[in-house]
Amino acid sequence: MKYNPKTIEEKWQKFWQENKIDLTQEPGEKIKYYSLDMFSYPSGEGLHMGHARIYTASDVFARYKKMNNFAVLHPTGWDAFGLPAEQYAIKNKIHPRIAVEKNTARFKEQMKSLAFSYDWEREINTTDPKFYKWTQWTFIKMFERGLAFESNEPINWCPTCKTGLANEDLENGRCERCGSIVEKRPMRQWVLRITDYAEALLSDLEPLHWAESAKEGQRNWIGKSEGAEINFAIKDSTEKITVFTTRADTLFGATYVVLAPEHEFIHKLEDKIQNISEVKAYVEAAAKKTEIDRTAEGKEKTGVELKGIMAINPGTNEEIPIWVADYVLGDYGTGAVMAVPTHDERDFEFAEKYHLPQKDVEVSESIKEENIKKFGQPKTRYKLRDWVFSRQRYWGEPIPIIHCEKCGSVPVPEKDLPVVLPEVESYEPNDSGESPLANISEWVNVECPKCGGKGKRETNTMPQWAGSSWYYLRYIDPNNGQALVDPVKEKQWMNVDMYIGGNEHITRHLIYARFWHKFLYDIGVVSTIEPFKELKTVGLILASDGKKMSKRWGNVVNPDEMVNKYGTDALRIYMMFIGPFAQPAAFLENGVAAAKSFLNRIGLIAEKVQENVKSSPEITALIHQTIKKVGDDLHNFRFNTAVSALMICANALSDEEEISKEVFEKFAQLLAPIAPHMAEELWNELGNKDSIFSSTWPRYEEKYLINQVVTIAVQVNGRMRDTFEIAHDASEEIIKHTALNRPSTKKWIDGQEIKKIIVVKGKIINIVI
Repeated sequence: MKYNPKTIEEKWQKFWQENKIDLTQEPGEKIKYYSLDMFSYPSGEGLHMGHARIYTASDVFARYKKMNNFAVLHPTGWDAFGLPAEQYAIKNKIHPRIAVEKNTARFKEQMKSLAFSYDWEREINTTDPKFYKWTQWTFIKMFERGLAFESNEPINWCPTCKTGLANEDLENGRCERCGSIVEKRPMRQWVLRITDYAEALLSDLEPLHWAESAKEGQRNWIGKSEGAEINFAIKDSTEKITVFTTRADTLFGATYVVLAPEHEFIHKLEDKIQNISEVKAYVEAAAKKTEIDRTAEGKEKTGVELKGIMAINPGTNEEIPIWVADYVLGDYGTGAVMAVPTHDERDFEFAEKYHLPQKDVEVSESIKEENIKKFGQPKTRYKLRDWVFSRQRYWGEPIPIIHCEKCGSVPVPEKDLPVVLPEVESYEPNDSGESPLANISEWVNVECPKCGGKGKRETNTMPQWAGSSWYYLRYIDPNNGQALVDPVKEKQWMNVDMYIGGNEHITRHLIYARFWHKFLYDIGVVSTIEPFKELKTVGLILASDGKKMSKRWGNVVNPDEMVNKYGTDALRIYMMFIGPFAQPAAFLENGVAAAKSFLNRIGLIAEKVQENVKSSPEITALIHQTIKKVGDDLHNFRFNTAVSALMICANALSDEEEISKEVFEKFAQLLAPIAPHMAEELWNELGNKDSIFSSTWPRYEEKYLINQVVTIAVQVNGRMRDTFEIAHDASEEIIKHTALNRPSTKKWIDGQEIKKIIVVKGKIINIVI
């Protein structure tokens, strides 16, 4: 039998679909297993090799679990709202909805071609009103509990994407989407109080089965600091500046206070600042710098004194100057620091440059405690900022709020959800800070649901991350029109047992999803504190030249091309053999060709199968050892060594003249999760009528796991002189006879009297002369 992908792929994909092989079995006698990969954002280019690696691994693992008698939930869907889809639509001059429909159809076609065993009856799309009704519902629940609120504070504004961004959307002060330097712009926006969950997000990491690097990424983003807040009064004013410090013990050495350029105090005392023009110019210049520019190590510090006002050090009662400097960030701590030049390098550099006083001070734990007790308040601070949740764009979930002059911000009643995104001809964003939805008067102008008076809909939309923060719950109950998820079904399936995705989502998506889930837990919608029990992340697929695949470099390899040339199973085998799952790997086409040759070799082995043949002891032992090895490797995401074990086994089978049906059936089952079409064909050729994926993963017997051959070290007077291999159950007499008659041993004992021979069975023979 030759591996003929074009023939067998269409045949078996049709068979699986007609027989509903991939549909989820409800847990009954079987144990549930929820295996999930991060759903894709359907871009115009279709699936890339990174997708192929993640989704193949996820599929192999899910198929393996199904064959081990688990009731497996393995769904997928589309994360299709947000900037990427909108920008693609603008570029191609089509409506985002049309672009998404076209792209998801393309992705789905490719996924089916690659034999991903998703339960397509549970498919979801974040742009479907039946889905985002529950995104809106959750927002309203947050609003009712004070977790969703309006703010007018300066936010990150991308001048190219023309929208506000959350801190998590930035890379070194630049928009992660387009690379533009963001500006700080005061703007009305909706914010989610994610900081209320900072401690829970931190402490609940510990029991999760995640790589330590993933946990550390979360910890660093949350950024917990233990310290104290201390109030510095302002001379001749009722105002005060609150600083956060982890070194309250150094209070007596504080000789000036530094404010971030964004600090509200500058505006509050504008009339008293004698050099306000100079200060404003400095603040405007700072707004154009990236965070990395402002805080880079070794960068020369700059600042401007706020002349005409002084702070009072509460420890010494001395008047000290107030400065504004861009090395202090407005969204960290309180946006103000007490400067102690003798104990902080940045403060020292700044004091030296501007000739500011420096005062040494003894520090001790007792002084620290005394200062906290007398002047401050113990405080825990987090680097994590509240989530800026509104976008001034069209393509997103409408925020379900109606603004009324009399009643203020009023949530849309649940009976009126979803608030459906209206169809528009023009959806391009502008520099005004208003969403294009603001121009649709017939949609915007509505009655206030509270008083019946004139109201206006909220025109900002939700960020891309909204729907992806809870989508995994909807797979459990995708068609429920009465609730986000049925509580019985939720309890039946949650947590997600295995979550698989890319390293780039370790911070943003996981923090958002964990926050969203914890809120749903608090209001009784879900039964678990955390959504994802175990997490696996994948390494990048690089081009053959070692560079990241990119159109810019002209080194992108399309999965479709490989499938058409070598077949799906060949590509799947290579993607699993390419290297350790969590590490980057370079894609080489000749590797796919080699995988196809391997499948052809298996076809030749199949011709040797005989019904009533008994396998040799060596082959029987090998197949049992391979069952254990492949099973252990798939369970632990060591896909490359699982493929290697199959290759070793196939090589041994190739050397046999005849192969028993029993042995080859087991081999086909081991191959099935990785090369499903070929395995199904082999299984059918062996006379089996049901799908191989309805069969049970083969079991190994412990007695066959012992190595059949052992290596014996030969020592002469305690020094190793030779080694040889022998059967593991060889007697001491046979070991002695074999060792003494080997030429490489004889030369060390010729003519010598042998006083004693010591045999440690299976390991060593020591000849004493």
